[in-house]
Amino acid sequence: MKLLKFSILLLSLGVLSCTSSNKTETKITSPDDSLAVEFILTDKGEPTYQVTYKNENVINTSSLGFDLKDAPSLKEGFFINNSTVSSFNETWEMPWGEQSEVINNYNELKLELQETGDLKRKINIVFKVYNDGIGFRYEFPEQENLSEVFITDENTQFNLTGDHKVFWIPGDWDIYEHLYSTTQFTEIDAKSKANHNDLAQTSIPENAVNTPVTMKTDKGLYLSFHEAALVDYSGMTLKVDKDNLSMVSELVGSNNNDYKVKRTVPFTTPWRTIQISEKAGDLIESKLIVNLNEPNKLGDISWFKPTKYTGIWWEMHLGKSTWDYSGNQDMTSFTTDAKPHGKHGATTENAKAFIDFSAKNNIGGVLVEGWNTGWEHWIGFEDREGVFDFVTPYPDYDLKEVVRYGREKGVEIIMHHETSAATETYEKQQDTAYSLMQSLGIHAVKTGYVGKILPKGEFHHGQYMVNHYNNAVIKAAKYEVAINAHEPIKATGLRRTYPNTISREGLRGQEFNAWASDGGNPPEHLPIVAFTRMLAGPIDFTPGIFDIKFDKWKKDNQVNTTIAQQLALYVVIYSPVQMAADLVENYEGNPALQFIKDVGVDWEQSKVLNGEIGDFVTIARKEKNSENWFVGGITDEEAREMEINFDFLSPNTTYKAVIYEDGENAHWDNNPTAINIRKIELTNQSKLIMKLAAGGGFAISLKPTK
Repeated sequence: MKLLKFSILLLSLGVLSCTSSNKTETKITSPDDSLAVEFILTDKGEPTYQVTYKNENVINTSSLGFDLKDAPSLKEGFFINNSTVSSFNETWEMPWGEQSEVINNYNELKLELQETGDLKRKINIVFKVYNDGIGFRYEFPEQENLSEVFITDENTQFNLTGDHKVFWIPGDWDIYEHLYSTTQFTEIDAKSKANHNDLAQTSIPENAVNTPVTMKTDKGLYLSFHEAALVDYSGMTLKVDKDNLSMVSELVGSNNNDYKVKRTVPFTTPWRTIQISEKAGDLIESKLIVNLNEPNKLGDISWFKPTKYTGIWWEMHLGKSTWDYSGNQDMTSFTTDAKPHGKHGATTENAKAFIDFSAKNNIGGVLVEGWNTGWEHWIGFEDREGVFDFVTPYPDYDLKEVVRYGREKGVEIIMHHETSAATETYEKQQDTAYSLMQSLGIHAVKTGYVGKILPKGEFHHGQYMVNHYNNAVIKAAKYEVAINAHEPIKATGLRRTYPNTISREGLRGQEFNAWASDGGNPPEHLPIVAFTRMLAGPIDFTPGIFDIKFDKWKKDNQVNTTIAQQLALYVVIYSPVQMAADLVENYEGNPALQFIKDVGVDWEQSKVLNGEIGDFVTIARKEKNSENWFVGGITDEEAREMEINFDFLSPNTTYKAVIYEDGENAHWDNNPTAINIRKIELTNQSKLIMKLAAGGGFAISLKPTK
């Protein structure tokens, strides 16, 4: 009955929401009239636009257009052939996500442009204006004098209104695993980050930033620039023009081509997006990116269940065990010695131990890395094609027995495919590998692309790899397989269209705390990530490290948070798959484990209670199909007190609250494991003062009393 009502609502809205006009409209406002976009053709026929928020400029007049290979540029000499204004309002249901239902309400302006010259080429520009931001894209309609397009540069400009404060990582064509910098716009120096010695590879050809890039103006307005629906196109970085306070799209290229995008007409580009808000937390609550993607093309995906998981992973980063079975454990040289060296992590016995622990602690999955042959010869070698076999286990790992044992215990195995960026090998084996998973009832795989892309000359974020990642998701869906991609292309909301796109890395993750020589991720890292990378989509960050110092394994490394913050991350950093990443022995007997056992992973609704980029953030989430709420708050290197108002709770209901907070004298470095756990009752009239240690946080579970 609920689904029927929902369908009728959408049908009614679809019939009533669309209107059009025959006038040449060049301006469109948001449904609440706070945001406005105006399109302007200059005297030379150059397409430009500007954006205002509450009648003040947010984006000054900025140009639009393209440079093409072996053809005149598409950036001037246009006239408006037609313009159309329409409105749209729907509510759609997320199969999994931060909330159950999403409102998709915007006003649209579509401009059909045509050249005045002999070629009479056509291009459309479409603006969608929401209350929380805008999206715009180019459409290349079918036409006589343009059949194939080779784009050398996309000249989409964003002219800023001031020297804003910016939270950025370099516009790297190969990785996103950089620490965020916080500078004024005129201080951005992306190329200085190029020689970071803890990164597998890096390519930063321009002083550009990657997206999402978030800014705060002098007037306190928040802006975040990104893209949506990145399909069969090159990823976009934003080149910085300090002198003119401007950014312009800089597409990721290829060393194999003298163009950056090749498309056959008709086609559309990804959406260029600007989120705009008066509160930092509203950036997180915005659903602009997913709304700009097409609806679900897969239909029912109930075979994928959001879950928490443990796994054979962190122990390799600590040096307790290895991915490889018989080779050199630093994986930089190859040996033909087939004898096991005794430190292989992915054994049947070890996997069963993780299954037992997971089954006992309300954790639904176990990830096993290093299970398949090839790890002796996968990194540091130019010829990596054909190295990995995605169906053949090492001799000490009985895949079918592990799956059987997990099923007996109610725990699903999560497959692992490290491709070593050898794309042709992976593409050849995908059907076989996904078919094996389907035959075993395995519905999720973590993929990896460590190393320079093969074929040589391609980059992780170029058109070639955009298509590779997206095609893998589409093919996996046919086998009821969901993909959690590491070393991925950026998230751009395609999880709406292909909801087996469940999570991805795409940032400097937890493992850097175990092996980076620069001290790991500083306490400010995640309070920045929540307002930058997380705006793009779910993050597989692998929280839950309890042995903060891990002196037994690596005396020179540590996690730069308290235990309380590690718990808070299960609420703050969103993903439909959340790892309890530490070793089993570090959880056993620790009362803080109870929060990981209790916390939800799929949400009815989410609310940002407070936040400032790079400083702190608190998020509350209501678990789907229950009345339970969970709250997580984190801070940077500054200790803080904050008042939490529980007015989001249901009225006339008393909740049993279990609070996990930084203990007395807790500190991310000096005393990171100090934690206090207390129980109280709360209602929607309650307020609490929470004290967060430096690098600390708090987590609260709230369950209605019976």
